[in-house]
Amino acid sequence: MSRKTKDAGLTRREFVKTVGLAGLATMGASVTGAVAAEQPAGAVKAATVPQRKLGKTGVDVSILNLGCMIDTLNNQLLLKQALKWGVTMWDTAEAYGNGLSEEGIGRFLSRNPQARKELFLVTKLLPKGGNFTERLNKGLKRLQTDYVDLFFVHNISGINEMTPFKEWAAEMKKAGKFKFFGFSTHTNMEDCLLGAAKLDWIDAVMMTYNFRVMNTPKMQEAVNACAKSGVGLIAMKTQAGRPGAEKIASEAKVAVAERFLERGFTDKQAKLKVVWDNPQIASICSQMPNLTILSANVAAARDLTKLGREEFDSLRRYALETKADYCAGCGQICQDAVGGAVPVNEVMRCLMYHQYYGEPELARLTFAGLPQEARQRLTEVDYSPAEQACPHRLAIAALMRQAAEMLA
Repeated sequence: MSRKTKDAGLTRREFVKTVGLAGLATMGASVTGAVAAEQPAGAVKAATVPQRKLGKTGVDVSILNLGCMIDTLNNQLLLKQALKWGVTMWDTAEAYGNGLSEEGIGRFLSRNPQARKELFLVTKLLPKGGNFTERLNKGLKRLQTDYVDLFFVHNISGINEMTPFKEWAAEMKKAGKFKFFGFSTHTNMEDCLLGAAKLDWIDAVMMTYNFRVMNTPKMQEAVNACAKSGVGLIAMKTQAGRPGAEKIASEAKVAVAERFLERGFTDKQAKLKVVWDNPQIASICSQMPNLTILSANVAAARDLTKLGREEFDSLRRYALETKADYCAGCGQICQDAVGGAVPVNEVMRCLMYHQYYGEPELARLTFAGLPQEARQRLTEVDYSPAEQACPHRLAIAALMRQAAEMLA
């Protein structure tokens, strides 16, 4: 790529600025292949996606986890290829397509029954709606399996939300419905992790964890506490998607893309490798809706090249310079500031799906699942106290107006 780019009259920096981070992301695996020769001498690749222990479960799981918030029904080839490449941990939920994601996995397992022994299967239920036993059984029927390896209470924002499920989880384990139990969280992650570390019946947690939040003292304390108590950790939202269009022009952004391109990685692959650098993280759950993204992520997982201090420093600088574009998931702060009238952090997540991931239908579906009263009063609330309280000084009022126009 370097020679062709130079011959065309573009320097590498001009090329990065022209294509942009989004362009590099869509180039995916082709970028990795094109610049592979520029990787450091002696770079080592694993034969398949490496595995790590999932906390006290003692089970080895693939460090790359297929996030199945995608059209699994019509993406059977992708499921087959993920398994072939060693992505053996698959994550789904009742809420993904209103059960269609589970149904797609079930279709795959019905056609490939031998694959069930290779897979570490995860599903989740939102607390809203109750009837967990009935809903779990329906999910297992859609998945066409008798059990899942790991079950999560989906999207909690406080550890107290887990208390009602302690006895139920023990019953389901005894009945063989799932082997391990835990929760997922996009909001107040650090407090949820610190709480989980004190509960011996929590086996694993999936939480937002990326280059923007991983270096805060509280997140480091929370991750260390879980690792010490044996709670397995699965990272999600590792790309640190924004709720709105990027507003902050950052020279650091170009420097990040340029630096990693020199090393043979796209910026998205580098963001995965930064998370994998922490051995306390067992796996990354990544939404990979097509073979291009799957192959790029698998390539990053198999490449055992370690990032250097300069790479980590460049991402830290980028995170600091652009922090006002990112919602860090500390939802309790902004929600308390508006008197609980609107779940600001959840609305931000819907905007992220729409703006960053380019998934408008998913964004609208997630938004429709929020309380009706909150959606109706979205433009009536005074968000100035929340903006003052926000550690990143996000333009919350403008983003909430945008959500009302875009997602209603």
